[in-house]
Amino acid sequence: MTSSQKTIRVGDHESGERLDRVLAAHVAELSRTRLKALIEAGSVAIDGSTIRDPNARVNSGAAIRIAIPAPAEAKPAAEPIPLVIVHEDDDIVVIDKPKDLVVHPAAGHRSGTLVNALIAHCGASLSGIGGERRPGIVHRLDKDTTGLMVVAKNDRAHRALAAQFAGHGRSGGPFERGYLAFAWGAPERPHGTIDRPIGRHPRARDRMAVRTDGRAAVTHWQVLERYGGPKGRRRPGVGTGAPRSEPVASLIACRLETGRTHQIRVHLASIGHPLMGDDLYGPGFRTKAALFPPPARAALASLGRQALHAHILTVVHPVSGEILRFRSELPPDLARLHDKLAAIGLNLAIGKS
Repeated sequence: MTSSQKTIRVGDHESGERLDRVLAAHVAELSRTRLKALIEAGSVAIDGSTIRDPNARVNSGAAIRIAIPAPAEAKPAAEPIPLVIVHEDDDIVVIDKPKDLVVHPAAGHRSGTLVNALIAHCGASLSGIGGERRPGIVHRLDKDTTGLMVVAKNDRAHRALAAQFAGHGRSGGPFERGYLAFAWGAPERPHGTIDRPIGRHPRARDRMAVRTDGRAAVTHWQVLERYGGPKGRRRPGVGTGAPRSEPVASLIACRLETGRTHQIRVHLASIGHPLMGDDLYGPGFRTKAALFPPPARAALASLGRQALHAHILTVVHPVSGEILRFRSELPPDLARLHDKLAAIGLNLAIGKS
């Protein structure tokens, strides 16, 4: 992609406005941060004179010329890593992320990431994020969490998607992020909301924790299935009723109202129902696998990760405004776990426990 130039004529209603604000109103494909950087780099001129101050005021009728350089090649190398593409157009790409795939290069994972894969897959269709030919990551999934992710291919899409993820549908829009989680035990109620702030764990830096000084975090949940077994423990029934089996595990649908690191993992652990296979937040629950018959134990043992899948994603297309809804079914390892758990015998539907 070659460099380009764009000329803007300042309108009467824009007289006296700041240069960066006027450019932002006319150059939707570039972020405010990118425009500011271009001004400071000397790529913007007013009536032929280079202006390096983003706060400079403009006059009605002035001609603003902006030179937009071709995006630099991304520092992460392109790597031909197979991807499952759910949707792609000029502005976004939606993928179904497999397990064991880190989203972004970082210490310990300089290559083999989703970003490396997308640079290779998208190639020249990446028009640049912040002046660099790379995908715009607006949300992340943990390395071992599978499911749906949307990625921006240009600054305009990146800015619009970031705003949606910041709001998480709290203003009443169609935005939705839904997950399927296999958890130890089962909440007694069929549905509920966990509203507990999350911050970095005070001692274990690789973990997050519920903290009063953390950032607001809200997870809505609904129990879809409850699983027990022939060795399941029993708890007293209410009043004179007969004892009933206590579920050993459950399938829970979670919907995020915020997007904090490890949010579902931390929130479910905080109410006593950590994710199955999550050795970071539920290591003390491993022995519960002994309550399962051999097929279910084997399915859990072979999982090797937390049992969490990004199942539903609904966004507004950042350019066309179209509502896009995507759904991803359980991947093979979680589908196998589900089948073995469902075969245990106790499989209580919501509202019947």
